[in-house]
Amino acid sequence: MTLGIIGGTSLFDTKLLGDAREREVKTEYGTVYLLFTTVHSQEIVFLPRHGKDRNIPPHRINYKANMRAFKELGVDEIIGVTSAGSLKRAITLRSLVVPHDYVSLCSIPTYYDDKLVHVTPGLADDLRTRILGAARALSIKIIDQGVYFQTTGPRLETKAEINLIKDYADVVGMNMASEATLATELGLRYANISTVDNYAHGIVAEELEYKDIVETASKSQEKLEKVLLKVINSSNSTI
Repeated sequence: MTLGIIGGTSLFDTKLLGDAREREVKTEYGTVYLLFTTVHSQEIVFLPRHGKDRNIPPHRINYKANMRAFKELGVDEIIGVTSAGSLKRAITLRSLVVPHDYVSLCSIPTYYDDKLVHVTPGLADDLRTRILGAARALSIKIIDQGVYFQTTGPRLETKAEINLIKDYADVVGMNMASEATLATELGLRYANISTVDNYAHGIVAEELEYKDIVETASKSQEKLEKVLLKVINSSNSTI
């Protein structure tokens, strides 16, 4: 079984990849840049969400091509790692959150543009359980439930928008709902780990800047990598 990992800001320069091999996979929706490696005898396909040069903004990410590439490669289990903003003061910076549900009121891509099909969105409970178990085995604090609210980038949210959504969700980001929904349409199991790298606009008084988000994300990377390695190791032992 091959595991797919999608990384963004939280996994810039990750040490997980080692001597990974680069490859471009062509799909009917576009070409996808991927990295292939083996960790603990487990084959890993890593997809850098923002591209090889880290220059693809959230609203330009080709989610349909990304998820189709996993499908065509035989990857049926995916962990999406996202950088998120906290909507609650109690969810502090550098927390790891494994959402159990999500909200997106913006336009989510679909493979069913010309066919009447309705899927029921959801996250893979078995994969979520393995992620949570890995963190606990390592004594790494992890928040085991949360609602992820997806907004449309590239801009961050206004204070008024955050004030509207903070009673309905726990973290806010720009990616997870699109990935999770497309994975469901393709019959793939998808779960998410969100690193809390900022407080959403207006939750605290400090000014919100992207450079600070990247800096905080880098401080969470070590424990995030430990959790992923534990999941990879446990997945390999069950094959």
